[in-house]
Amino acid sequence: MKTCRHSILLAVIIAMLPAAVRMNAAVSKETIATLESTSSAFTEIARHAKDAVVFIQVERTITRGARHPQQYHFNDPFDFFGDDFLRRFFGPQVRPDQQPQRRFRQMGQGSGFLISADGEILTNHHVVGDADKITVRLTDGREFEAERVGTDPKSEVAVIRIKGDNFPFLEMGNSDDLNVGEWVLAIGNPFGLNATVTAGIVSAKGRSNIGIADYEDFIQTDAAINPGNSGGPLLNIHGKVIGINTAIYSRSGGYMGIGFAIPVNMARQIRNQLVDTGRVTRGYLGVYIQELTRELAEGFGLENNQGILVSDVIPDSPAEKAGIQQGDVIVRLNDRAVDSVPDFRNTVAANPPGSLLRLTILRDGKIKLIEANTEPLPDEQAQAVEPSRIMEQLGFTVQELTSELAQRMGYEELNGVIISDVARGSLAERAGLRPGQLIMEANRSGITSIDDFNRQLAKARESTGSVLLRIREGAASRFVIIKLEDE
Repeated sequence: MKTCRHSILLAVIIAMLPAAVRMNAAVSKETIATLESTSSAFTEIARHAKDAVVFIQVERTITRGARHPQQYHFNDPFDFFGDDFLRRFFGPQVRPDQQPQRRFRQMGQGSGFLISADGEILTNHHVVGDADKITVRLTDGREFEAERVGTDPKSEVAVIRIKGDNFPFLEMGNSDDLNVGEWVLAIGNPFGLNATVTAGIVSAKGRSNIGIADYEDFIQTDAAINPGNSGGPLLNIHGKVIGINTAIYSRSGGYMGIGFAIPVNMARQIRNQLVDTGRVTRGYLGVYIQELTRELAEGFGLENNQGILVSDVIPDSPAEKAGIQQGDVIVRLNDRAVDSVPDFRNTVAANPPGSLLRLTILRDGKIKLIEANTEPLPDEQAQAVEPSRIMEQLGFTVQELTSELAQRMGYEELNGVIISDVARGSLAERAGLRPGQLIMEANRSGITSIDDFNRQLAKARESTGSVLLRIREGAASRFVIIKLEDE
């Protein structure tokens, strides 16, 4: 009986086997067909787009050796860690003024993409902004010397142009319609490898506080981006540009799965102003704002922490004229919910001077509607005159703490600004400041950007006449106080 049962079971299994095999074969064919369709779409996008992506080579003449005998230099975008810095931290130190002066050509490279048939190209500011000569090479081998139409270091967008017509170009899409998880393609020239195509997805949107630019709203992607990809296009599945590849997060200097691209909607606004006027004019409201944490919301008696907190209002600004007050919570801007400080700042800046802003605020638990007209953002040079003069008196300069700098110098998960130059015999040098140190606080206030630092210097000049700095070097930090001398 037992043998009979086994025979029957075996017969049933054998009878079912061909059907299972046929079912698996059918599923496999459907899966392969789907993959083939996806592959064909990528192939078509790459074929259409790659000829509009250009290789950019830049040159500039630099002088090294007999620099000004009063300063250490640490601010070279072509070579972030210059000779002075390396000598200071890693080898025998030779005074710069004792070296013979040398002039030589320094080379750099990046990517860009044509956006018109008459030769207009979008790229990054850090690719072309400091170059003496810009050479553009197309995929067909033709080379052109490009002119710089305009660059905007605050957003990292730049426009250059080559002479000619009937160039292949890419159509710009709408980055606001992009969703997390969508397929994207990045095209560029990593390490000089022409027209390299990589694929990935949108990992996140609205990334800010990265330390790459002043105005940040980055698309994060895992499409492979490497040195040389900067300025190339990020494309959606329709082959339209939805971003400009700008930077990567890396501990090794190469691709680690995290890349950042400027949304094309932001780039388009910047491009229009650069082409029309050669410069960017941003809207200005005149408030200092901060994130509304849950603890702050409780302190203000609010039910939730939706919105941003006005920490200060600049005198005679559009905000003051409109009646905005310190302690107001801004919950909506132009009928759109306010989610974060960077998003609010970018939205205000994107509204040209004279634009009407409709703000919904919470004040003392009550909703108020306020209208304010933007004014031109005070000129960068005028805005920075006072802090620049103070730093010149003190004898040092600073730069933003990028993720790459933080990793290289052991300042991960810290905030502040990096000391870049220190003048010999200056107040800063006598106080013990040196290039490479991190300024974490000024006047007991945390520093997250150069703008923060400039504001604290200006406040120090107006109030105490001295600035208290908290300095980090290596694993230890200390306080330094420097008196601001009168001119």
